[in-house]
Amino acid sequence: MNTAIITTINTIKMENRFKNANEAFKHYKKHIIYDGVQFDNTQALFNVGFYIDKPMDNLIEDEDRNWKLDYAEAEWQWYLSGDNNIEKLGELYGKVPEIWKRMANDHGYVNSNYGYQWQRSDWNGTSQYDYVVNLLRQNPRTRQAAISIYDAKEHPEYKNDTPCTYAIQFTITGQKLNMCVTMRSNDLWYGFCNDQYCFSKLQIKVADELELLVGDYYHFAHNLHLYDNIIDKING
Repeated sequence: MNTAIITTINTIKMENRFKNANEAFKHYKKHIIYDGVQFDNTQALFNVGFYIDKPMDNLIEDEDRNWKLDYAEAEWQWYLSGDNNIEKLGELYGKVPEIWKRMANDHGYVNSNYGYQWQRSDWNGTSQYDYVVNLLRQNPRTRQAAISIYDAKEHPEYKNDTPCTYAIQFTITGQKLNMCVTMRSNDLWYGFCNDQYCFSKLQIKVADELELLVGDYYHFAHNLHLYDNIIDKING
């Protein structure tokens, strides 16, 4: 008789509303280390969702992290350019981080420039970004204002670089623009810190175009993790 080995997926109930991104980062850094389960070469929590009340307060100030605003801003400007070649990031930042070099194809192109993804046009020449903004303008009660990033139909293109983000959705309540980011996988250390900066900038950009206030930012990750070498560094 076959015996199945069952591993518990850790979905411990935790606080899920934070004032800003730094507060969320510090909270989940602690809980991943103490409550996460070993998964591949990471400690991970599963199906983690939380609100950030002030998305515009998007600086990571945790002493362990030593987060770089100049890099996050360069990544945001790269997204705005819509150019998914890493040479453009090099122009903006002064160099190309090694992780992007590993993710790029032989010609320097990547899939995880999210600005490239939301600026890709459909058959009618309309980008996802423009479609969403126009839809929200025409129908503030829409439930369809979503930008898709990860697309399983593009698996052949994901050899070196599989986008971590599934989708970004916007909803208007009152006079506020709320945003929900859904991720298949999110590295808290590098991924979340820079991702939340760029996503919050996107939320601000859309809100400004629609002349709305910035509302909640809800962030959901099926797998929120820290790599083992980062945990070793923190525990140092």
